Amino acid sequence: MAVLVGCRVLLQAIRPQTGTIEGVRRLQEHTKSLHNVLNNKLQYIRPTSNGATRHYSSDIKDDLSIRYLDGEDSGIVVFGINRPKQKNAISKNLVIQMTEAVESVKKNSKVRTVIICSLVPGIFCAGADLKERAKMHQSEVGPFVSKARALISELGNLPMPTIAAIDGAALGGGLEMALSCDIRIASNNAKLGLTETKLAIIPGAGK
Repeated sequence: MAVLVGCRVLLQAIRPQTGTIEGVRRLQEHTKSLHNVLNNKLQYIRPTSNGATRHYSSDIKDDLSIRYLDGEDSGIVVFGINRPKQKNAISKNLVIQMTEAVESVKKNSKVRTVIICSLVPGIFCAGADLKERAKMHQSEVGPFVSKARALISELGNLPMPTIAAIDGAALGGGLEMALSCDIRIASNNAKLGLTETKLAIIPGAGK
């Protein structure tokens, strides 16, 4: 149900920008494809209507999977965060990879929607990688925070609709990442929080 509501909100938000029946029809097809993707739990491979197996174009790096869906879902790109041992905490490497991914889709006119999700069950993103932060030299902290803030801003400024598919905890910078998206769709076990504020720390990305 949450997926359907999210897709309907997206349709209502974009519909005023089109003045033709054909434009509305395309948007309806667009939201239907989003429903299909999210309702099938963003799996890498799923059966087609004729029983065959369909593969998606996928670029898997250390911490981030980038999937370009095909067929009726063509134009949808899925960013999958994959740092299971660190509970998807935001590291220097993840910031670099996500920044590159955002820049890539921003320049791709065929991309209609970007979905951000976790490939780790029960966790969306635990926020900044504090263990990595503790090992940083003081001179590295400022640039890292600036790059993370720039990433969140660039994600929020993407020209196409963005959706955060939240499963489990989205804390600190993880919640800020979700807030930068146009739509957030959460599972029943989602937990959201800017926990750093309990320590009188302002959220790093300023969302």
